[in-house]
Amino acid sequence: MSIASAHITASLVKASRDERVDYNDRLNRVTAYIYDHLDDDIDLNRLAEVACLSPYHWHRVYHAMHGETIATTVRRLWLHRAAGYLAYSAMPMDEIAAKSGYSSVAAFTRAFHTDYGLPPAQYRKEGAHAVFRASQSDADVSSYEITIRQVAPMTAVAIDHTGSYMQVGRAFDPLFGWCAMKGLLSAEARAFGIFYDDPMAVPEAELRSRACVVVKTAVTVEAPVLQAEIPGGRCAVLRHRGPYATMRAAYQWLYGTWLTQSGEEPADAPVFEEYLNNPRDTAPSDLLTDIYLPLVARS
Repeated sequence: MSIASAHITASLVKASRDERVDYNDRLNRVTAYIYDHLDDDIDLNRLAEVACLSPYHWHRVYHAMHGETIATTVRRLWLHRAAGYLAYSAMPMDEIAAKSGYSSVAAFTRAFHTDYGLPPAQYRKEGAHAVFRASQSDADVSSYEITIRQVAPMTAVAIDHTGSYMQVGRAFDPLFGWCAMKGLLSAEARAFGIFYDDPMAVPEAELRSRACVVVKTAVTVEAPVLQAEIPGGRCAVLRHRGPYATMRAAYQWLYGTWLTQSGEEPADAPVFEEYLNNPRDTAPSDLLTDIYLPLVARS
């Protein structure tokens, strides 16, 4: 994930530091509310109350700081969730359309096709998740390129997230806002997610993850931001191209096919991801993510 949206925040905010903290906190509450109420009607006046801002002005602030309207944010999150349903469930299409805010399958199909490049029924069969599944069933270890890299440990600022990995963005949004406020974002800044639990073995509500931005300089942090270290060492790296919602299939191929045939042994460290572009300005089918699987060192 790049940091273009956070640059927007950095360029916009000219007020005093205290004022900037206040606005950042207020819009963080809005972001959290949206994630928690995706199945409800998102009322703009209610969001203004959550932000403790005038209904006449709050949305202008949100748009300027996040680079997209609230309607675009909700639509993006709905379709992100829909992509997950399509990839990993047998949920009927009309139910997915309804949960995504569309009154008809036809309207949902048009919207999904626009953003994901395929109609939902075709995406369910042929999306980015499907190619990893096919390769796993064929036990073909050579279908996708894995590079072995020696990675230096990286110092980062971070916000922890507990719950669905599909919603780790609710930790990234306030983290980017905080980094922008501190002047920590630059073209060289890198965004990572660390994932501590297996979503197939741990209840979704208990999944632990950490949103991270690598920083070049020492900085004093305050809650909920914390200092963190991204583990380095020898890693197998798989570059995934496509929606974040379909990355589970890539993980299954990486662990179930590549690792078991590679002769490698995983190290005692969590898997982590680097986000190479920004979901706010990149089509889901073009999102690039490097998945790092730490490996035992070799002498």
